[in-house]
Amino acid sequence: MKRRNFIAAVPVLGMIQKFESVKETFPISSNSYNWGTFYSRESKVWGENLDADMAAYVKTGLQAYEPSLGSAEEATKLIAVLKKYHIKMPSVYIGSVLHEEEQVEKSIKTILEIAEVVKNYGTKIIVTNPNPIAWGSDKLKSDEQLTLQAKALEKIGKSLKMNGLKLAYHTHDVELKAGAREFHHMLQNTSPENLYFCMDVHWVYRGSQNSQLAVFDVLKMYGDRIIELHIRQSKNGIWQEVFTSDGDIDFKKFALELLKKNLKPHLVIEQCLEKNSPNTMNAFEAHTIDLKEIRDTFKLVLKP
Repeated sequence: MKRRNFIAAVPVLGMIQKFESVKETFPISSNSYNWGTFYSRESKVWGENLDADMAAYVKTGLQAYEPSLGSAEEATKLIAVLKKYHIKMPSVYIGSVLHEEEQVEKSIKTILEIAEVVKNYGTKIIVTNPNPIAWGSDKLKSDEQLTLQAKALEKIGKSLKMNGLKLAYHTHDVELKAGAREFHHMLQNTSPENLYFCMDVHWVYRGSQNSQLAVFDVLKMYGDRIIELHIRQSKNGIWQEVFTSDGDIDFKKFALELLKKNLKPHLVIEQCLEKNSPNTMNAFEAHTIDLKEIRDTFKLVLKP
């Protein structure tokens, strides 16, 4: 290729490379949180015996795992066990406090230290859900705190991008309150190339007062930024033990909408338990079914 033609092609090549990198596909994962809820119901602690836990995990057929990590040391310890059982780790979940000036740099440091470790094991996505004012509280952040938080997310995303990683913004329900001001501010005031979206479908549903319309509207508004999905189903507002495509959220329709938009996000099972969830099976049985049902529901999305 002549130099002039090559230079002219560079912007196009850059766009293609960006598009292809976002479309990178991974095995279906499961988040550590749901396993913790099942183990807690049996008065056990998920992660207390990593070797035994991962031995059980891999028997479900799952080949990838999304842990919640609090330090680089924790990541190093986990990776040693994942290697033993040939379990991949395409994404990790890291908590953060980004609305308080004195906590921001500490959170950024922790995220970047963990990222430095996990990227060497093939991790591509760092998911963070900035902490609320207080877990379980309806107290909302001020405009000043939201401005600070958005700037911090942009800064983290930019740093991770330089290291070949992508930052994905995750929410629970509190971010959808007060006109979803926190949720929208994070995605409206950050760059798409520095901050992607991990859509926890059911938290959007619950945060919008159990509105399936809101789920599909969020997909319509921010679909182009979705790099990962957390997948959970409920019936009559209660989280079920296993995922099914039919329930409060029409996941078959959701999968169809992903196809229409040519979106192939990383799929992460997060079928957790809550107070009134059914109690008929253990974590191993439930996640074996989850994997089968999600493969079937999203089979066209999962095609290369």
